Amino acid sequence: MREEYELEVLDHYDIEVKGTRKIRGAFFCDTNEGTMLLKETKISGQRAPSLYMALNCLEQRGNVKVDTPVFTREGELLVDSRDGRRYMLKKWYQGRECDIRQEKEVLRAAETLAVLHNELERVTTEEIRSAGLFELPVKDRIQNLPTLNFPAGKDPVDEIRRHNRELKKVRSFIRSRVTKNEFEYLFLENFEKMYQLAEQVLARMESSGCPALYQRELSGRNLAHGEYNYHNLLVAGSDMAVTNFEHMHAGIRVHDLYYFIRKIMEKYTWKQKTGQRILEAYENTRKLGEDEKEYVGLHLAYPEKFWKTASSYYHSNKAWLPQKYVEKLELAVKQTEEKRAFLESIFSISI
Repeated sequence: MREEYELEVLDHYDIEVKGTRKIRGAFFCDTNEGTMLLKETKISGQRAPSLYMALNCLEQRGNVKVDTPVFTREGELLVDSRDGRRYMLKKWYQGRECDIRQEKEVLRAAETLAVLHNELERVTTEEIRSAGLFELPVKDRIQNLPTLNFPAGKDPVDEIRRHNRELKKVRSFIRSRVTKNEFEYLFLENFEKMYQLAEQVLARMESSGCPALYQRELSGRNLAHGEYNYHNLLVAGSDMAVTNFEHMHAGIRVHDLYYFIRKIMEKYTWKQKTGQRILEAYENTRKLGEDEKEYVGLHLAYPEKFWKTASSYYHSNKAWLPQKYVEKLELAVKQTEEKRAFLESIFSISI
């Protein structure tokens, strides 16, 4: 029944659908206007116009491929199905997910991110108006199109403070449990070492250029993708397309680079040569400022995986302990020294 509701959503679009193929949480659609993707979304009606404006601007320039939303024949960007779910139809590409086992694709992804950051710096309401993007056909126009309005990204120092408070909360909870499981013993065994590292990173960030960088990026209304990882990158022939911009926000652009490096390096066990090549691939297109490089390095120094695994466990149903929690915590602790050597070599950061 749900699949029937999803396909009914396509009736709202002025396109000819030649065929569909269901994947996890979405439909590939073969249409007379090319490949598209129908996907459930949590984005609000207030944010959707800004997302369209930004991505359409990037698409018009043509320097990076993106998944621009498509309008319904009624001029809407979002469609609610009969079962109350909200959907967005986006332009898509024939291709496959970025394969991080191939270092050359990882480096292409880093270069693509630099191109994206350069292009996003030019995405402003004034630039869109001057490009004449308001003069679209009626079916592709939002009435009373607003100015760009993206939420502000999180203050990096405040966020780490919250993470550290949560680590202490998790410790207090586990200590109070009479019968402890394997995960809880492992957490307590490594808590002091990991929490000390977390506090050291916080102190360094408070006295660094990170707070000023955050304020400068906010005042410039610079945009970040918000979830730049290999799952959101499509290799389409000789191009690489960037998708799933629903977490786009105003803030520190190089947080995207930090997030990308962390996800890759966890897979590469913090291999220094690969990390250096990733930075070089990015900087060949967009040079990092000293404060930006410091930001990436300090954020990488934080025991993110340890905190994230502990937080996930704390908010889970503890009646049943998935083995993945234990494995993730073990990996977070195991890679600490490898990551420390990586940061000293690549970012000259010693904590």
